Amino acid sequence: MRLVVGMTGASGAVYGIRLLQALRELGVDTHLVASRWGERTIQHETSFTLAQVRELATEHHGAFDQAASISSGSFRTDGMAIVPCSARTAAAIAHGVGDTLVCRAADVTLKEGRKLVLVVRETPLSPIHLDNLLTLARLGAVVLPPVPAFYNHPETIDDLVDDLVVKVLDQFGLPAEFGRRWGGRLERRAGDDDA
Repeated sequence: MRLVVGMTGASGAVYGIRLLQALRELGVDTHLVASRWGERTIQHETSFTLAQVRELATEHHGAFDQAASISSGSFRTDGMAIVPCSARTAAAIAHGVGDTLVCRAADVTLKEGRKLVLVVRETPLSPIHLDNLLTLARLGAVVLPPVPAFYNHPETIDDLVDDLVVKVLDQFGLPAEFGRRWGGRLERRAGDDDA
């Protein structure tokens, strides 16, 4: 399998890094492209260097390298995940603005009918954001905001990050043995009534 991974300038660089780690463990061929502000966010929010993040990918591309392999539909991939995806990036993709390699690769993913997963990291969402996300969903993109789940009783930030990464991997049919999944049963506690 070959996937494109985009990272843009929204908070949550750790999600993209953990996704790259998981894909590497699975032996997935990954092509990383980070926007200019995605790179700044990695440096600001994490202890990873840009070189360390790039090393997690099979190949990495410059933010404005429109001649990169991933800018062409003839370069076969199984899809793309943008993790995290800024509201600006979502807007550009929704309106066909391919001025950066992240946006061009996403445009190619949509036009070729491949899966595009957007971990949109913005809150609160304005009507403009909601319109853009609805447009993207209607175009076939999967809008997957990083909403934490608490039914699996996370104990650390890593648990919350892993939960989101599992959801992204699920979209591509990839295994995620490290994930905690809902088992279909609620725990009963003393004092609970049957209502």
